[in-house]
Amino acid sequence: MDDILKVDADGVVAKKVDNGVGLRTRGDYMKEFEDYFSELQADMVAICLEYVENEVEDIYIYCSYEPEMYVFDVFFKINNQFVFKHNLNDAVTSRSKIGKKELIYDTSEQRQEAVLDIGLENLEKIHEKCKEYEKEMPTEIKLHYNVKKNSLKGKYRYDLVYSNDEELLPDDIFNLWLDEVKNGNY
Repeated sequence: MDDILKVDADGVVAKKVDNGVGLRTRGDYMKEFEDYFSELQADMVAICLEYVENEVEDIYIYCSYEPEMYVFDVFFKINNQFVFKHNLNDAVTSRSKIGKKELIYDTSEQRQEAVLDIGLENLEKIHEKCKEYEKEMPTEIKLHYNVKKNSLKGKYRYDLVYSNDEELLPDDIFNLWLDEVKNGNY
């Protein structure tokens, strides 16, 4: 049976649950949405960490949704260098080691596509949750995960970024962000 939601004048949300009615406040309802949102962002970070075998200083995740177009991409800070997902090994030094072996990242096309596919799936799930909870979907999400501090920070936009510009593409915005970060302007 489908869940039925009703909000009364006091902000109490009633949700039909099996054979009874469970009552939740508007705050409980918002916390539930925020938990889903956070969980999906954490999954994006986890798949990126897995891609770099947990050997990275920082992860920068770019997500965009503008009318029916989803974009997900990522770049990393390794050995104090900022690199795209396909250039990870450019930042490897002889001191980069996992265990006793010299670190060499697997940047095969298959692995890159897997990261992008999972990131896009999570972005689509965020959009579904925004619809379900009647929240506005961000048009842009920029996430910065500092591995050492285990800290995730996000910046969100809700206005169109590139759809109204005949020359700007999502890749342009992603590359501009990388330049901002490299220059210390983020």
